[in-house]
Amino acid sequence: MQDILAILSGSAVGFSLGLIGGGGSILAVPLLLYVVGIRDVHVVIGTSALAVAANAFINFFGHWRAGTVKWPCAITFAAAGILGAAIGSTLGKMVDGRQLIFLFALVMIAVGAAMLRPRAAGGDPDVRITLAIALRLIAIGLLVGAASGFFGIGGGFLIVPGIMAAAGMPIINAIGSSLFSVGAFGITTATNYALSGFVNWGIAALFIAGGAGGGIAGTRAALRLATDRRTLTRVFSAVIFAVAIYMLVRTSFLST
Repeated sequence: MQDILAILSGSAVGFSLGLIGGGGSILAVPLLLYVVGIRDVHVVIGTSALAVAANAFINFFGHWRAGTVKWPCAITFAAAGILGAAIGSTLGKMVDGRQLIFLFALVMIAVGAAMLRPRAAGGDPDVRITLAIALRLIAIGLLVGAASGFFGIGGGFLIVPGIMAAAGMPIINAIGSSLFSVGAFGITTATNYALSGFVNWGIAALFIAGGAGGGIAGTRAALRLATDRRTLTRVFSAVIFAVAIYMLVRTSFLST
């Protein structure tokens, strides 16, 4: 039954990613914790990080083929973020599980709010990296990578606006470039957690497999529901808020 729940949970995450283009990975942790039934919070974080990385790289190849990735910016941001993810994930392993989940729920609320904000599509499609841009990418990448590693999330809701602010590129290029960082941060975090025995490899494989199938279904649904994308995003944000509140209440109840 746990294997079936892992596949279904992965499918739900993949479907949401394909349907609205982001935010779905934030649900991996509560799904693994409350639906799949992994009790150790640190194992949940490590397993989630691995699944997030795999899903990011799967989606990244499509953007790579489409030529939307700005490689110099993407590599600079990812390199700094990998260091941040290593630091963040090391700190995350030191934090008590209940406190980590409480903080994660607060991050979910921030993600839900960020998804409701309209994204600007402007920017320079021919942007070239300069010393000033590189320094901004390194600074923001280090901070975002640390947050990604600490919570075991993809961090796309921070990476996309971060790359746009640092390099001034259009959102389509920022999304393509960000997926490279999401995958890199996830692999770094998963490796760090795996070294401490905090990855359930079997569940991760099933979650990733479910996510791949769900992503295909979500993408097809997105094509049919393109005009309702904004409404779908609002609905999904509401789901994130509800799950976050549930996690806060449950964590507070268990700590009393």
